[in-house]
Amino acid sequence: MEVGGVEESNARLLESGSNEGSSIESRWVDGSEVDTMEVPAWSNEGREGYGSVRRRLLKGPKRLNSLDVEVMAIAKSQDQHSKDASLWPTLALAFQTLGVVYGDMGTSPLYVFADVFSKVPIESDVDVLGALSLVMYTIALIPLAKYVFVVLKANDNGEGGTFALYSLICRYANVNMLPNRQPADEHISSFRLKLPTPEMKRALNIKETLEKSSSLKTFLLLLVLLGTSMIIGDGILTPAISVMSAISGLQGEIHGFGTNSVVLVSIVVLVALFSIQRFGTSKVGFMFAPILALWFFCLGSIGIYNIVKHDIMVLRAINPAFIFYFFKKNGKKAWSALGGCVLCITGAEAMFADLGHFSVPAIQIAFTCVVFPCLLLAYMGQAAFLLKNPTSYARVFYDSVPGSLFWPVFVIATLAAMIASQAMISATFSCVKQSMALGCFPRLKIIHTSRKFMGQIYIPVINWFLMVMCIVVVSIFQSTTDIANAYGIAEVGVMIVSTTLVTLVMLLIWQTNLFWAFCFPIAFGSVELIYMSSVLSKIFEGGWLPLAFATFFLSVMYTWNYGSVLKYRSEVQEKISLDLMLELGSNLGTVRVPGIGLLYNELVQGIPSVFLQFLLSLPALHSTIVFVCIKHVPIPVVPQEERFLFRRVCPKDYHMFRCVARYGYKDVRKEDHHAFEQLLIESLEKFLRKEAQETTMESSNLTEEDMDNALVKSKDSDNNNVAEELRIPLMHGQNSSEETGTSITEEAPTSYMSLDEDDGIEYELSALREATASGCTYLLGHGDVRAKKNSLFFKKLVINYFYAFLRNNCRGGTANMRVPHTNIIQVGMTYMV
Repeated sequence: MEVGGVEESNARLLESGSNEGSSIESRWVDGSEVDTMEVPAWSNEGREGYGSVRRRLLKGPKRLNSLDVEVMAIAKSQDQHSKDASLWPTLALAFQTLGVVYGDMGTSPLYVFADVFSKVPIESDVDVLGALSLVMYTIALIPLAKYVFVVLKANDNGEGGTFALYSLICRYANVNMLPNRQPADEHISSFRLKLPTPEMKRALNIKETLEKSSSLKTFLLLLVLLGTSMIIGDGILTPAISVMSAISGLQGEIHGFGTNSVVLVSIVVLVALFSIQRFGTSKVGFMFAPILALWFFCLGSIGIYNIVKHDIMVLRAINPAFIFYFFKKNGKKAWSALGGCVLCITGAEAMFADLGHFSVPAIQIAFTCVVFPCLLLAYMGQAAFLLKNPTSYARVFYDSVPGSLFWPVFVIATLAAMIASQAMISATFSCVKQSMALGCFPRLKIIHTSRKFMGQIYIPVINWFLMVMCIVVVSIFQSTTDIANAYGIAEVGVMIVSTTLVTLVMLLIWQTNLFWAFCFPIAFGSVELIYMSSVLSKIFEGGWLPLAFATFFLSVMYTWNYGSVLKYRSEVQEKISLDLMLELGSNLGTVRVPGIGLLYNELVQGIPSVFLQFLLSLPALHSTIVFVCIKHVPIPVVPQEERFLFRRVCPKDYHMFRCVARYGYKDVRKEDHHAFEQLLIESLEKFLRKEAQETTMESSNLTEEDMDNALVKSKDSDNNNVAEELRIPLMHGQNSSEETGTSITEEAPTSYMSLDEDDGIEYELSALREATASGCTYLLGHGDVRAKKNSLFFKKLVINYFYAFLRNNCRGGTANMRVPHTNIIQVGMTYMV
């Protein structure tokens, strides 16, 4: 390990603001897990750490800032899907989904038949009815049967998308590449899953196989990253094809309005679309939902008009036999036309990926009651028109509109095309945030745009990147046909990944009957593979574009994850031994001055090597040291009362502790540093009292009956033994225990504590208060990660250049902390991996 220079940004100890009269709820404190590196020695000797010398430097400016992301205030940290399941709020959410989730699928009638019949010429009714039947059953099979009735139920406490499925699998089987999982994580109330009984050998065997095989772990991660990359690719292609399809309707109405004009107007519309994203999904949804509702009404009404006017016998397409006749007549051309047919379900993945913005019932109601019937009527109406006007397939939508309604419908279609892009843009934001929380994407600035729903976010960098890429795609391709060839590959790729992960969830977690579990991939996966075979044939006609996007984002995400895992393993290998700490003594070989040092690191166990650099670089060290680890666990939300996990590091007279602050991938780390410090100190006090209580009970050799009189237990844990009871986090107050449904432990009566122990805890608490009065300083390691000299060339290339570039250009630690610079001390570190 090479040591860089000390980077002290005007190191100052902040005067504590904790004496102001704000009150914080009681928090969970769990110190029962003791690492072998952190065995407590109950020594009360060596209290020289508290001298009379105080170092009080300049007081930093008082600011209210975030520890991670800049957010607007959010009322509660609970999952919005459990807030209100009554009818009217659900219907209101369902109305909003029209403007966010279903815009993409709703605008597909603009281009589906135009693309299909560009490959299959209309020669008879069989061509039209076969294509219509294919479209109808594709919509019924994939969005309705697969997503509405199965995939939406595989949500992770209301969160959807490929990373939500991955986190669900990670909770049951330890397949996360970052080895920072702790047994205490399983005690989080929202972490618990239905575990298989010993008789369910299939689920246990799958679990053991996944956990033992590193290659399977890597394959699963790559599969998830591939699906996420495809979704981001959809976020680029959806706005391009939707907007261009709508604007191209002017070519037949305005003389001289050519391709260049279509491209120019499309770019203007795209810039306007991405510019309003900063206002948030909720505002955009309420603004767009009425327009989309009107659009779906137009689709249904125009469809009924065309069915009645041209040929009501188009209803014969309900018979799936026409699909067989279609393929029998057209052969390879029909197979090629599948690439256009799959466009009718573009945006189906947004139903699952955007789930975090809404709720399962809202998405189900909107699709089954509005979207599905209107789309069927629209395609039936277009087919009826084509039966009488087979040469008008290129502009079938606009030609089938009654002449007097063209301009109103065009305006609505253009607005709907803009809105269609919203579905995949919102899904892209959600997927990027989830991947960041699970350590698979470089840190970016995230803005939470809703005070009510935590899932509604805005990521400026991603937003502007999508806009630039959309403009590039429109400028280069200048044709919806070529963009459609690219679009199909991205859409079907995401669906195949979802099918694979949901099948694994059914086998591993749901413990579905083996027959039904395999029916799911056979029924849906086979259809998706057929579509994939068709769209891959157009790889040289624009299909290369989503593959290029997917490769780029897959490389970025896997490189970040790979480098982060190597850095963590290096920290684990180089952590400081307990023997060295004991040899240094309670003064740690330096001067201990009053104050609290919060040393941020990624280790959940052991003393990080960066601590040694602080000992070597600083002339004095704080009287109380807390190693703070911000850890994301594979669940959407960690209840705030279960946030902190405390344990003691080294003997008592060292006054060193570890605090693991656990967050879900959907959690908002919105506390300002004053509130966080106060919350952490209060939790530390509770831990000290609980530790003293447990130590007293052990030393007094109390019987189980005696302890039962000093412990308040919940009904479901009456038969638990003493050891299990002491593992449960302490939370003071009966009201909190009722909310979480978890048993609690109250402090032992004073009579159970010896006088010496009582003096010891009072001394520690008074020392902690003295340190608190001197303020908190944030100790950060500015790490540089380099590959070892004997590493392979490819590893050196990835770590020294690609990963280093991502680390240098992502959101840094001090930006994430957002605490005053006068409260930060940094030292340079080089990790050789």
